[in-house]
Amino acid sequence: MSIKKDKIDIRSISLQTLQEHFIRMDEKSFRAKQVYEWLWKKSCFSFDEMSNISKELRNKLDENFVINNVKINNSQFSADKTIKNSFILHDTHLIEGVLIPTPGRMTACVSSQVGCSLTCKFCATGYMERKRNLNPDEIYDQVVLISKQAMENYGQPLTNIVYMGMGEPLLNYKNVMDSVEKITSEDGLNMAAKRITVSTAGIAKMIKKLGDDQVKFNLALSLHAANDEKRNTIMPINEQNSLKALAEALKYYYAKTKNPVTYEYIVFDGFNDTLQDAIELAKFCKHLPCKVNIIEYNPIAFASFINAGEDKIEAFADYLRKQGINTNLRRSRGKDIDAACGQLAIKDKVNQD
Repeated sequence: MSIKKDKIDIRSISLQTLQEHFIRMDEKSFRAKQVYEWLWKKSCFSFDEMSNISKELRNKLDENFVINNVKINNSQFSADKTIKNSFILHDTHLIEGVLIPTPGRMTACVSSQVGCSLTCKFCATGYMERKRNLNPDEIYDQVVLISKQAMENYGQPLTNIVYMGMGEPLLNYKNVMDSVEKITSEDGLNMAAKRITVSTAGIAKMIKKLGDDQVKFNLALSLHAANDEKRNTIMPINEQNSLKALAEALKYYYAKTKNPVTYEYIVFDGFNDTLQDAIELAKFCKHLPCKVNIIEYNPIAFASFINAGEDKIEAFADYLRKQGINTNLRRSRGKDIDAACGQLAIKDKVNQD
């Protein structure tokens, strides 16, 4: 009786390891470079599409390897042209990715984990259990699929990528960094690192590691309160990563990279919308060069948070600007299509079950 051998996930191995496999298969090692280019530069999801590879070699690849590519499970199209996707992984887990078109930009918002362990009270993903980290190729695939959507629907290429979907990127550090390398390298998608933003809920030691690694992409901190007591209430991660610890880590990061930081701040009605809250935020902003994005909130069924009134948000932003802080208002996108992070995946998971 023959024993069926498990196929190797071809995108989980390095070019050097692939070359070694080719030599063992009595194939020229330079062929491995051609296959690697098909995988990462041409974003090929099937060995049959590798037109400059012989049929015999393609058969060998199919016998020994597998491409565990991400597939679109469901897409929703908003009146504002936002496209929200639930993606299905090879092991049937669901994640989310969003195409956000704005004047002069096509932005892909991608996930880094299946679910999340941080339990932020205002985030739909925070009410999901973290199942596992995404592999670098699973993050890469989201970019490829959303980029294709941008061209097919709007005739424009992707310009920006934000790691602001499901999960905490800095708790999947290596795979996120490897995905950025595949997206930015000449042997990959060749996108500029400055077009990429990684958003974190705030893990001080990993922010310092970003500094040590002298990353070229942008860093955003999901802040939402510049007061430890309030931030502890909505973001339990703050209990182990206080604002003081985060400020120190961010100063270290800036000293190493010279990259300014973006603070994301949702102004919740009756929670963090007072002048005192704005004063505390302005004080926190003095630690290093930064800008503030005030983000309009997409309410979720699991929480009672709502946006502060328009007047309060404008007054809040106006105070920050008067303190010399670069402040932008970011309007909510895709309100009509479950656009809050995690909403579509939760709905599809219910339907799947």
